Formats: sequence, C-alpha cells, structure tokens
Amino acid sequence: MQRYETAYSDRPEQVRAVAWLAERVGAGARVLDVGCGSGVPTARQLVDTGMQVVGIDISPAMVSAACAAVPEAVFHNCDVLDFAESGFDGAVAFFSLLMLSRSDISRALSVLRGAIEPGGYLLLSMVEADLDDAPVKFLDTDVRVSGYHREDLHRVVEQAGFVVLETKVVSYIPAIDPADPEIHLYVFAQRPVQG
Repeated sequence: MQRYETAYSDRPEQVRAVAWLAERVGAGARVLDVGCGSGVPTARQLVDTGMQVVGIDISPAMVSAACAAVPEAVFHNCDVLDFAESGFDGAVAFFSLLMLSRSDISRALSVLRGAIEPGGYLLLSMVEADLDDAPVKFLDTDVRVSGYHREDLHRVVEQAGFVVLETKVVSYIPAIDPADPEIHLYVFAQRPVQG
C-alpha cells in the first residue's frame, strides 16, 4: 500500500476531476467512491468539500486504512458487482475498474448507473490499453488488468446508459524508478435525467 501511495500520490488531474464534481453536485451531495483504497486523496477531498461519502473496496486492509484516514465517511468492504445502494448524486471510480475483466467492467457500470440518481454524474479513470483480464507485473506484484482505447471506453460508458460529457487524456509518470509514462483517461459522464 505504501509503495502504491508513493508512486501515485501526485495525480493533479484526479484532484481537478473531484473539484469538477463538487462544483456540479454541491455540499451535502451523496457520492460513492468505488475502489476507495486508503481514502486519500479522493474520499478526503470529497468530504472536505462538504459531501457525504460512501466508499467501497474489496480489500479489508484498505477499508481499515480509509476509516482511519477519513472518519467522516462511511466505508464498506464490498465488491462493486455486489453493491446494492442507490440514491447517489455522483460516483467516482478512479483506476479501480481496470482490475476487472471487460465483461465485469460493463456489469459494474450498470451497477453504478443504478446507484446514481437521474442527472447524477460518473467520473471514471483508467489507463489506456487494449487489454482484457491480462496478466501484468505492477509494483512487483502479479495482477490482472483490463483497459480500452479512448474511443472504446467512450462507447462502453455510453452503452451502460451514460452520456459522456468529456474525456481527458493525460500523460502520467509514476514517482518510482524506473517508470514508464502511462496514458490516463478521465471520463466525465452523466446519467440522463430521462431514462
């Protein structure tokens, strides 16, 4: 966990995305943080802007860390595919869905559409890559990840019932040595008011 936080602690585009959401939903809004990790920086930033935050993560250790770091929020040890709450004004999934297969990403987006109220927002980020449940080495750990090219991610989000408002493409270099640049995709989407 510490190595990940060191490598990815400075993501200004993610901070700007949360600020974008805060401007649109306002203080008091309910926001779901999918794959909340340690709660920092996202859940902390959401709470600090006056939002009611519910975070979910499949790692009990991450949920424990998030509870300690952001006691004002509510955290659950839960897989997004099993999440059943609704009534959220927005949801963020920063680099969490990439740990799923493409078919499960589609299922997760459907779950999130059901969790978000009509007119609510979804912010999603992934690493741009043409992968489906592929084995990769990440911070010396074997993991399986999925990704899309930007046009394909746009299509997948729209097929789940969202309107894509904007996609930002950002080159990012993790703070580890050696590190190759990654292309991060940030999708800003909205559940239509009708439908």
